[in-house]
Amino acid sequence: MKNLYSLFYTLIFVLILTSCKHSDIEQIDVLVVGGGASGMASGIQAARMGVNVLIIEETAWLGGMLTSAGVSAVDGNYNLPAGLWGEFKDRLSDYYGGIDSLKTGWVSHVLFEPSVGNKIFHEMVAAEKNLRIWKNTFLKTVKKEQNEWIVEVLTEDQKTKTIRAEILIDATELGDIAKMCGVKYDIGMESRSDTQEDVAPEKSNDIVQDMTYVAILKDYGKDVTIPRPEGYDPAVFACACDNSLCLSPKEPDRLWSKEMMITYGKLPNHKYMINWPIEGNDYYVNLIEKTPEERAKALELAKHHTMCFVYFLQHELGYNTLGLADDEYPTADRLPFIPYHRESRRIHGLVRFTLNDVTAPYEQKQKLYRTAIAVGDYPVDHHHTRYHGHEELPNLYFHPIPSYGLPLGVLIPLNVEGLIVAEKSISVSNIINGTTRLQPVVLQIGQAAGALAALSVKKKCAIGQVPVREVQNAVLHAKGYLLPYLDVPVSDVKFIPYQRIGATGILKGVGKNVGWSNQTWLRADTLLLISELDGLFEIYPKSKEMFEKKKAETLSIQEAASLVRNISETEGLDAAVDLDEIWRNYGLQNLNPKRDILRGEMALLINQVLDPFNRKQVDITGEYIE
Repeated sequence: MKNLYSLFYTLIFVLILTSCKHSDIEQIDVLVVGGGASGMASGIQAARMGVNVLIIEETAWLGGMLTSAGVSAVDGNYNLPAGLWGEFKDRLSDYYGGIDSLKTGWVSHVLFEPSVGNKIFHEMVAAEKNLRIWKNTFLKTVKKEQNEWIVEVLTEDQKTKTIRAEILIDATELGDIAKMCGVKYDIGMESRSDTQEDVAPEKSNDIVQDMTYVAILKDYGKDVTIPRPEGYDPAVFACACDNSLCLSPKEPDRLWSKEMMITYGKLPNHKYMINWPIEGNDYYVNLIEKTPEERAKALELAKHHTMCFVYFLQHELGYNTLGLADDEYPTADRLPFIPYHRESRRIHGLVRFTLNDVTAPYEQKQKLYRTAIAVGDYPVDHHHTRYHGHEELPNLYFHPIPSYGLPLGVLIPLNVEGLIVAEKSISVSNIINGTTRLQPVVLQIGQAAGALAALSVKKKCAIGQVPVREVQNAVLHAKGYLLPYLDVPVSDVKFIPYQRIGATGILKGVGKNVGWSNQTWLRADTLLLISELDGLFEIYPKSKEMFEKKKAETLSIQEAASLVRNISETEGLDAAVDLDEIWRNYGLQNLNPKRDILRGEMALLINQVLDPFNRKQVDITGEYIE
């Protein structure tokens, strides 16, 4: 009988093991929906921080707009190689044999073949032991049960599986998951009275930016002209460049030669990215609230529009040796997997980032720059010329702005716990989406989303309860930028102290627009003025008493050390001020206590002794927490 009981329990144990092994339920920490630019980045970052991550992606590629949509000419942040964006750029440089090998077209300093970008992204995710990817997988349903997300998906082998996850990241192109989870959102342009942006329209509307089905062309060295597409009308593209067909261009100031047009997105290995906004293959359609079936029909029209433009290039302009590349996309039509979406839903988040937060960050009621987790330096760039009636819309072609830091709160939706929103669906105004939508910024958005998700899981706390400074430190440790200071590179030992002091507001950067370049400088090598220490006095009010009778405009190194020492004692830190050690650790020169201190030196002194970044916490709006 004893042996019989033993056999019985053994069989039960085996059945349980077998059931678990073949279960269709996946239990993970973080589920990322979308393997695009932000989805891939969020998955890598969360996995590197030690949590288990699964990315589900509808196509066979990774990288989204950088690869699957064919926009393989990177816009902006060339001098701000933050985090995974910098890592990706370095890998491209290694692949093609040097950074100058990426300067093949004039629209960007970083151009590459989409298939190469996809290859690199696959290599990056394959290196992460805590990260898995399910490609060709579609989300069917999502619901919340207590503190867990229950997601049903259809996998590549046509099986339905259930995923249970603590944290869900919406990295889709159009913010579809946010809608399914009940997040409130906006579509189109807000009114001027809503956002207080002086270039916003007087009345709100539901107009989104043009999208584009990109074409990657290859020079075959022989005539590869395609058959004339049905309904082809050369007048639609006549003013894409300066040629005999162009009689009344929509944008006469941007009527460039056909040579300028074709080399705009020239890629390595005799290929050309055709993402031409001037009466080219931009296409207006608002897909956001359409059903999947309606979207599919609309996208077929967008593809046809692009093929008509390809025929225009071949037949009207004489580029008959250029045809769709046969070694890029494994699609039947050789077009990209997805179109380039410039705009999506924009969620209602814990904060909303607007043009005013970029142009005058220190003058706003909410000090969002203190909560920054990503940086951008591209102008506000909206595409609307394919919309009938675009003449009545604000002219937002390369609207100049300084570079900026993007705040953490834009990733966190109101009233929906356990969800982080990335890609282009973050809580920004329609106007400022024209710069936050660019590839390097979206990569950083994803990386910050991954850090936030990992910290939430590891600390076993709600997303909104994760300290802002802990997310920022995770970004800094991943070689990311909080603020777009150009004073020192990320490899410099002074980089993190400058970033931290800038994010406290003790020393404020200066942003400016220089031609097509948008810059911000901490001005580390200029003399510190006492009038620039308002941020210090805000955090340490008693320190202002030292200057009430002082008439000089500057501080000597000795006076600065005395000031910091007094603050340390008042704060109960009792930290030593060792100038020799600070100068030595940071490679500073000319330690003469009687000379005036520079801004960068003051930043290092404050960071080393007082450490206000870590000791003075801020909330999601940038207010200091008592």
